[in-house]
Amino acid sequence: MVSGKSRREFLGGRSAPSVLRPPGALEGGFAAACTGCGDCAAACLEAIIHTDNRGAVQLDLSRRACTLCGDCARACPTDALAEERVADWPWRASVSADCLSLNRTACRACEDACDARAIRFRLEVGGNARPIIDDVACTGCGACIAICPAAAVSLTRGRSRPMDTELCA
Repeated sequence: MVSGKSRREFLGGRSAPSVLRPPGALEGGFAAACTGCGDCAAACLEAIIHTDNRGAVQLDLSRRACTLCGDCARACPTDALAEERVADWPWRASVSADCLSLNRTACRACEDACDARAIRFRLEVGGNARPIIDDVACTGCGACIAICPAAAVSLTRGRSRPMDTELCA
């Protein structure tokens, strides 16, 4: 792994909030079930599964998206990852107030990167274009994360929080 700040950390002035486990991760018992063998990382064609310095498996969406193919789960020799849980991936995209479009700068990079077409922009009076995330269409793949120049896109557990007036006040 490369040391130092990522492009997202540099531009956004912050780091990713929490450890993201691969799709199909065992809820509440992943750390105990994962042996740190690395079979999931070896099976990942996107090369987005890594281990930290303690051997804990994590998903890194800072460079590319997850295809949710399930190869990592099929490769896991324990119950830490399971293919039948991949479809229950609970993460959805969320956009913060740091979004360039919300701050009168033309940008729709996340919309362009979203194959599921889950991100749309609604034009508003005053020059803003508000990102709207369809949490049903959003797969949580993370394609919108790496592409965002303001580091305004992240994944949140459960339903995405629609951009509304609380961010514009």
